[in-house]
Amino acid sequence: MAKFIINGGKKLQGSIATSSAKNAAMGILCASLMVRGKVTLHDMPRIQEVERMLEVFKSIGVSCVWEGDNSLRIDSSGTLKMADLDKQASKRMRSSLMLFGALATQVKEYKIYKSGGCKLGERTVRPHLYALEKFGVSVKSTAHYYEVKNKKITAVENLVMFESGDTTTENAIMAAVLAPGKTVIKFASSNYMVQDVCYFLQAAGAKIEGIGTTTLEIIGVKKLKSVEYTIMPDPIVAMTWISLGVTTHSTMTIENCPIQFLELELEKLSVMGQKYVLKNKRKSQNGHFDIVDIVLCPSELVALEDKIYGRPFPGLNIDNLPFFLPILTQAKGRTLVHDWVYENRAIYYLELQKFGAKVFLVDPHRVFVEGKTVLKGNEVMSPSGIRPAMVVLITMIAAKGQSVLRNSYMIERGYEDVVEKLQGLGVDITRVD
Repeated sequence: MAKFIINGGKKLQGSIATSSAKNAAMGILCASLMVRGKVTLHDMPRIQEVERMLEVFKSIGVSCVWEGDNSLRIDSSGTLKMADLDKQASKRMRSSLMLFGALATQVKEYKIYKSGGCKLGERTVRPHLYALEKFGVSVKSTAHYYEVKNKKITAVENLVMFESGDTTTENAIMAAVLAPGKTVIKFASSNYMVQDVCYFLQAAGAKIEGIGTTTLEIIGVKKLKSVEYTIMPDPIVAMTWISLGVTTHSTMTIENCPIQFLELELEKLSVMGQKYVLKNKRKSQNGHFDIVDIVLCPSELVALEDKIYGRPFPGLNIDNLPFFLPILTQAKGRTLVHDWVYENRAIYYLELQKFGAKVFLVDPHRVFVEGKTVLKGNEVMSPSGIRPAMVVLITMIAAKGQSVLRNSYMIERGYEDVVEKLQGLGVDITRVD
C-alpha cells in the first residue's frame, strides 16, 4: 500500500495545469464501443480509473493502444467477448455501469460484475434501470453481478429521467443514439461530462440537439463513424488546485480551467474575500468549452453566512463541494456545509479534526466548519472516495509539520502525476511504495 509523506505549512507558488476530465473520459471510453471501428482520443488522462477500464476493454477483445503520452487508439470492430470480461477490473470502478447504454445495440446478453469505486453511501442503480428498460434493456440484479438482456432497442418518445444523474443520463443518451426513431430525454443532467460525451457522439455522427440543457432530442442513426476527439479539461481538478491555493494562502496560477463549470464556485469565494484574476480566455482543444487561467492572490477570508451546498449543473458542482472544507478552516466565522447527495461523504469531513480543524457533525449530510484554524500534521488512512481523499491531502499540505496519507491509490484513481505536479508548486511531498 503506497503512501504520501508531506512536510506542510508552506506557501506555494507557480503554475499548475488542469488535466483532462476523468468523468468525461470514462463516459467517452464507454461510448467509443458504439463505434464499431477506430476511435482516437486525445488528452486522455493516464490515471488508474482509465487503466481499469482499458483492462475491461482488452479482456473482451477491444484493441487499446497508447500513442505518445496521452493519445489512445481504440478499435472495437471485432466480436466483443463479454464472457471473458475482467471481473476484478469491473468491480473496482462504478463507471462500468455505463456499458449498459453503450452495449444496448451491440450485445444480446452479458454480465457486469457489481462495481466498487468511491464508498459514499447508498448509490442505487435503479434510476439507470428505469430509463434503460424503456428502450428494451433488461437488467437483473444478483448478489455479485448484473445480468443484462437487450431486446430490440427502440426510441422513447418521452423519457422523463427519474433522477438527473450524470452517468444515468449518459446511459440513456447512448441507448438513444442507435435506437430507431426520435427520443426526447427530459430532466437530463447537463453537467460537463454529459456535454463532452454528447459532443463526442456528435463527432461520430450522432444526431443530438439541446446539449447543455436539461432536454435532449436524439434522432437514432444506424451506425457511428470512426472519429478523433479531444477530452475536455476537468473542472473538478481545477477546483482541487483552487482549493489548494486558497487554503495555503498562496500566489498560484491554475491553467486550463473550463470556466463555465467554475463560475459559481468562484463567486462563493469572491463573497468570502478571495481575490483572483481570469486571464487568457480561449476555446478548449475540442472547440466546445471556454477555457481560462485563474491567478489566485493571498486573501483574508470570512465565512459564508448562508449554507453552502451542491446541486446539479448549473448549480455548484456536487463534486466541488468537498473542496470548500479546507478553505473554510481558513475563513473567519462558521459555515454550514450541506452535502445532501451522499449518505456517507460528510462523515469523511470529520477526518479534518485530526489536523486541528473545527468540523462538527450535525447529521450524516451536514457539518459546521469554524475558522480560522492553525492546522497541524498527522498520519491518517485515505478516505474511500477520490474527492474526500484529496481534501485530506490539501489539508496536509496546509498543515504545519509532517503528515502521512496511507493508500495513495484512492487519489491516483482520479489525479494524474499528482506528486510531480505538487512538487512543481513547492510542495514537499514524497510517494513511498
